[in-house]
Amino acid sequence: MKNNVPDILLIYTGGTIGMVKDYESNALKPFDFDNIKLKIPELKLLDCRIETTAFSNPIDSSDMSPKYWVMIAEIIEKRYQDIDGFVVLTGTDTMSYTASALSFILENLSKPVIFTGSQLPIGDLRTDAKENLITAIQVAAARKNGVPIIQEVGLYFEYKLYRANRTTKVSSEQFEAFESANYPHLGESGVHLNFNEQWLHKADNGLSLKLEKNLNANVVILKLFPGINRNMVEHILNFKGLEGVILETFGAGNAPTDRWFSDILKKTIDREIPIINVTQCTSGGVLMGHYETSMQLKEAGVISGKNITTESAIAKLKLLLGRKIPFQDFKLKFETSLRGEMD
Repeated sequence: MKNNVPDILLIYTGGTIGMVKDYESNALKPFDFDNIKLKIPELKLLDCRIETTAFSNPIDSSDMSPKYWVMIAEIIEKRYQDIDGFVVLTGTDTMSYTASALSFILENLSKPVIFTGSQLPIGDLRTDAKENLITAIQVAAARKNGVPIIQEVGLYFEYKLYRANRTTKVSSEQFEAFESANYPHLGESGVHLNFNEQWLHKADNGLSLKLEKNLNANVVILKLFPGINRNMVEHILNFKGLEGVILETFGAGNAPTDRWFSDILKKTIDREIPIINVTQCTSGGVLMGHYETSMQLKEAGVISGKNITTESAIAKLKLLLGRKIPFQDFKLKFETSLRGEMD
């Protein structure tokens, strides 16, 4: 920070927010973020200095993967000492996955990393891109007594700031595309930009940023549905190299009571493959043993995901498997909150 003016780095990876319409061909094309202030002159009014960087080949959100999560983290790591806040622009479809993953990869983070994007391209007449981008920058630049107000990975969208690893995309067409059903909003933009400080993470500034890049790829999500059969479950849980499972269950963590189902889970766990129980519901969490239909999961050794989102659970599972934690310690590690991702 020079002359008490924060330096903000925009990182563009791809997605709708970085597209403009070619009105001759009516096609969308990538926007040149080096000239962003020409497209959004309002940025000149912000009390911060803005730099931009972008992937050399911007990707669609559907192509997002752990290798790109690490690339984003490495950009942040490289500029961490001379930049005061980061705004990451990605496609909305996988933004909750990416933002959740970054919250785990960036250990000891004490600066704001704010994800945002848009439902309409930046050049569209009715775009939501400008407000999302401008306010995300303001959030990243916000200070109190010279200290960043946000010291974690956040996600800003349509007037609300969320803890990133608590978010889920809930709409493909509404501007209010994200929600954090199990954790209060960290802030809200109206006439004033207000933060709910009691819900914010406070970092230990004595610790240095550390990247956890070793993410295990050999995990699956198994979503239960009425009528799921033995052959399906066995096929998924017996593929070669499987090392972790997210089990999306009904309600408060409930599953079919068929004996074959619990037997397959028990055999999988006996192979030292952790299975994490996560509810399919948007809000609430897992209470294993509360109903008879979840008691068998508890007895088989399935791990409670409590009220974690699927997006956050998959990132956390990849991270903890990458740490090579002994299997007997895995349950305790997963059920312990690392970045405020669960209660």
